[in-house]
Amino acid sequence: MREGIHPDYFETTVRCACGNEINTRATKKDIRVEICSNCHPLYTGKQKVMDTEGRIDRFMKKYGNKRKY
Repeated sequence: MREGIHPDYFETTVRCACGNEINTRATKKDIRVEICSNCHPLYTGKQKVMDTEGRIDRFMKKYGNKRKY
């Protein structure tokens, strides 16, 4: 590796808006994020599928009960 072209690498703390702190290494000293794996609905299982236009119902009505033989 060439000298002088790589950024400094620090021990850092990533802080989320929910209060979760993650210790890691990065090129920035302190990182603040709005959402993390601790509070994101996809990872917590609290995500809800909203079918406001009825697309899922229309799809199931049209293709849901058909079987290929």
